[in-house]
Amino acid sequence: MRRLRRTKVVATLGPSSSEQATIARLFAAGADVFRINMSHTAHDKMRALVAAIRAVETEHGRPIGILVDLQGPKLRVGAFAEDAVVLAAGATFVLDADPAPGDATRVQLPHPEILAALAPGHALLLDDGKIRLTAIETAPSRVVTRVEVGGKLSSRKGVSLPDTTIAASALTAKDRSDLEAALDAGIDWVGLSFIQRPEDIAEAKKITRGRAAVMAKIEKPQAVGRLPDILDLTDAIMVARGDLGVEMPLEKVPGVQKQLTRTARRAGKPVVVATQMLESMISNPVPTRAEVSDVATAIFEGADAVMLSAESAAGQYPVEAVAMMNRIAVEVEADPTYRAIIQAQHAEPEATGADAIAAATRQIAETLDLSAIVCWTFSGSTGLRVARERPASPIVAISPNVSTGRKLSVVWGVHCVVAADARDLDDMVERACRIAFTEGFARAGQRIIIVAGVPLRTPGATNMVRIAFVGSAAAAEV
Repeated sequence: MRRLRRTKVVATLGPSSSEQATIARLFAAGADVFRINMSHTAHDKMRALVAAIRAVETEHGRPIGILVDLQGPKLRVGAFAEDAVVLAAGATFVLDADPAPGDATRVQLPHPEILAALAPGHALLLDDGKIRLTAIETAPSRVVTRVEVGGKLSSRKGVSLPDTTIAASALTAKDRSDLEAALDAGIDWVGLSFIQRPEDIAEAKKITRGRAAVMAKIEKPQAVGRLPDILDLTDAIMVARGDLGVEMPLEKVPGVQKQLTRTARRAGKPVVVATQMLESMISNPVPTRAEVSDVATAIFEGADAVMLSAESAAGQYPVEAVAMMNRIAVEVEADPTYRAIIQAQHAEPEATGADAIAAATRQIAETLDLSAIVCWTFSGSTGLRVARERPASPIVAISPNVSTGRKLSVVWGVHCVVAADARDLDDMVERACRIAFTEGFARAGQRIIIVAGVPLRTPGATNMVRIAFVGSAAAAEV
């Protein structure tokens, strides 16, 4: 099933989309990767969803990526005696370690790591940012704050800390349990929530040990500030705009989205733009014009993938939402300005052999108007480096590893084919031509360019480029 677009679509599964038949319809409508949110999914249900996705994958013969999204630390205030209080602007309010029920003057903050990390001047955002406090006095067991923006505060509402870096791990005990269960189930990507620093990525990678790729969700200002260090360690990033919009002024989020997308593109790391992209389709069969423009903006920026959350997980029109995302991507990429914008943001190749080969491959393909770029890739690195170039020619990645094909399903422009490894260079060229033909990327008489690492099965050794004609023999064998 060839997609008529380069941008990938990630669809979240949930109550509206947990049956195998619905998952099959979502895939047919355009979903390339399925996300499982562990905030709302038990282990047995997660395993059932993985099995259903794999059944759809087998039916269609196309690698499908599975992203398991870990919940991350949930920071909340304690309970109030009356269940809720009203905080007045300008009042003093204390958060402390005392477990006694709170009132209009104080409440427990059952997170000693927060109390230890807060400093005067730090902001505390409660209940998704509806209430804003500023720390004026801090101590190891309490913080005195001034209410900047007041309102009703109920028991156990969430706390966000845009100015505070917490020393505690981004992986909770629940996350570790969920991660081990997901790895045992054979998922492809793991999303890390509320990371603040590169050490959070390193901790997760010690657990995954290469069994899954790591996607860092950028949803805190601290992570934005340390993006280059995080990109050095992570395999991909997600622009999680919902929590970013809580922890920083909303008007800053579009600029941060562009910054994150372009920085990830320069690094050659996949970037997924997420949250509220077609939010109105939770309850309506069509999106708003503003939502269509929002999705289009991410695609014009060259994001690898755009993601649906509640729209496909709990909405009334999950298949329609995926189909709409697909149509927007197809239309944007056909726009005359699309290639010009993508090329204007093109990053210079890094000083590596793989990047030099990838850059030369793009230039040759565009100069000669070649039908496709075919990458033989064992680990996926060749496909990633070619995709970083955002070539005009389609990219076909052939790998003997189904896990590599599944991981590449989130990468811009890469059409993955799982096939036995080539025996030698002649076999590599012959089968590349045949696969390009059978997958609909080239016709008899057209030319393709083949890029690979020699010797074969050597991860990261991209060092060979070959131009080949798709002859009549390739067509005759079909």
